[in-house]
Amino acid sequence: MPSCEPVPPAPCLPTKTFRSYLPRCHRTYSCVHCRAHLAKHDELISKSFQGSHGRAYLFNSVVNVGCGPAEQRLLLTGLHSVADIFCESCKTTLGWKYAMSEVSGLIASHFLICQEQAFETSQKYKEGKYIIEMSHMVKDNGWD
Repeated sequence: MPSCEPVPPAPCLPTKTFRSYLPRCHRTYSCVHCRAHLAKHDELISKSFQGSHGRAYLFNSVVNVGCGPAEQRLLLTGLHSVADIFCESCKTTLGWKYAMSEVSGLIASHFLICQEQAFETSQKYKEGKYIIEMSHMVKDNGWD
């Protein structure tokens, strides 16, 4: 039975240090470009998403990923506040994060009121979740 301890880099390969290593006992997704771990299969929410360049998966949480500034984008399901995400190791843009709604309590301007009303309430479940395009991921650990 495989150990659930984090996996250090293989000694025979050039050493590459990632911020997080996922346990070997979990099926994982890694960056296809540098093999940095990105997510456990257990964090997968849906395989039915469309990225900018093809199919994509929605994850609850990811590791070894940096986040750019949030911006408003009109996607297939409507207007969303999103931030591009990138691999912390090789800096490849992987997809995006659905940003949390920044409106709470009092709304200070009419612009924010109009902006918030444009969001679909049926899409709120995506807030705080991550889209990674399939073309940037590879499956690791126990997918046989």
